[in-house]
Amino acid sequence: MSLQRQVMVKMMGKREPEQEKEALEWIFTVLGEPVPHGDFGDILRDGQVLCRLMNKLSPGAIPKIHTTGAQFKMMENINKFSDAMRKYGVSIQDLFQTADLFEKKDLATVCTALFSLGRATYLHPEWPGPWLGPRPAEENKREFSEEVLAASKTVIGLQAGSNKGATASGQNVGAQRRVIIGK
Repeated sequence: MSLQRQVMVKMMGKREPEQEKEALEWIFTVLGEPVPHGDFGDILRDGQVLCRLMNKLSPGAIPKIHTTGAQFKMMENINKFSDAMRKYGVSIQDLFQTADLFEKKDLATVCTALFSLGRATYLHPEWPGPWLGPRPAEENKREFSEEVLAASKTVIGLQAGSNKGATASGQNVGAQRRVIIGK
């Protein structure tokens, strides 16, 4: 089996059809359209659906969407979507490369990015929903009294040097070191 085929098999193994279906349902619910039949990658490949999605979430985010033209125009749609996601609040680590979608090299990354976009919608109060994925955690700031803070200073944590009787005896990790004294 060729290396390229091995890589493709591995990438296909990372895909989760249930999440892809959930992402497509969210996209087309936001757009107010029925979900088309077909493969996740084929539906999103030209970037038009993604650009329309971004314009629904953030009106005017992508002013020009290419509907016809050469492949580079379709790839430009994907690039515009990626830029708009970044501006919307999606972390740069959660974005995907254009080739991941256009050439269907890593559709799992595309799905992950869509879930990240869905989480970012929670942070925009102007967006009434629907949302995708779990709600992001909110700050849970706590205030402690001076008494509680003073009491905490008397506790010696395990990281402060006490091991409460634990030892490393009996552990044989790696090669043993022997000191040999020469004659």
